Amino acid sequence: MIKATKPILRVLTAAAVLLTPLWACVAQAYPDKPIHIVVPYPPGGFNDTLGRVVANKLSQAWGQAVVVDNKPGAGTIVGTSLVAKAAPDGYTLLVVQFPFAANPWLYRSLPYDTRKDFAPLVLAGQSPMLLTVRRDSKVTSVQDLIRAAKAAPRAINYGSSGSGSSNHLAMALFERMAGVEMTQIPYKGSTPLLTDLAGGQVEAAFDALPHVLPFVQSGKIRPIAIADSRRSPLMPKLPTVEESGVPGYEVSSWHGFVAPAGTPAPILDKLNKEINAILAMDDVRIVFKEQGVVPAGGSRADFSAFIENQMTKWEKVVKQAGIEPQQ
Repeated sequence: MIKATKPILRVLTAAAVLLTPLWACVAQAYPDKPIHIVVPYPPGGFNDTLGRVVANKLSQAWGQAVVVDNKPGAGTIVGTSLVAKAAPDGYTLLVVQFPFAANPWLYRSLPYDTRKDFAPLVLAGQSPMLLTVRRDSKVTSVQDLIRAAKAAPRAINYGSSGSGSSNHLAMALFERMAGVEMTQIPYKGSTPLLTDLAGGQVEAAFDALPHVLPFVQSGKIRPIAIADSRRSPLMPKLPTVEESGVPGYEVSSWHGFVAPAGTPAPILDKLNKEINAILAMDDVRIVFKEQGVVPAGGSRADFSAFIENQMTKWEKVVKQAGIEPQQ
């Protein structure tokens, strides 16, 4: 049996040697036609900004058109499905965010497999969540909120961008770690949620810094803590949730890029290298800072591990919170 396998091994080894320069040539020629970046959100917001900034910089670097296609719908599933079915040639990329890791646990079935159908490219940035209250609220700290919630279980209403949204899961995790129960009021997006928080229709909410910042700067709502491991340079006096008495609590809205699974590794590496270079540019970092996003970067393996950790984390939260998956 061993003797019979040696010729096969020699053939496979020879094939690998021949294919290596072939893939190298493919990567060297890439891109020779327009690249499409699918953003599974409508125009506006940081994910759209990220797609357009990277598209512009890639086009400048490579002298090839890079087009942003906004494909919103079904909690990012519409746009994500399109990329899962696209040719694995490096000409279709996807901007991914928090729902990419949470949706597998929020839907009974998806038209794609998050783990198998995509090749992670790079983590582009992270924007921590802020725990906020209306500006005239008597709650001035995390401990105030915890005491009030414990004194009257489920009496405090908090807003979310919908069941299973990042801010819903952020609060579900907070409830479990702080040992409290509150009542979710779902909205269709961050803007109506934060508008009603400012108007006093709900009493608290978590939301990503880019969404919250305009409301905070205008004085319409008040942050009481940041859900990061460290304080934000934008709000250095604002304590973290952990500092405020909930050890280990950390939630970020994050942003990155993936390609269809099966895309040749040299092309993925070329994209990773170029996007990392873009994330290091001063003008790009200014755009990120203005929207409260911290640039990330790193290897493809780093982003794969990050996504896996996020999937594990939110699977646990969804199950422990008893959130029923949608059809």
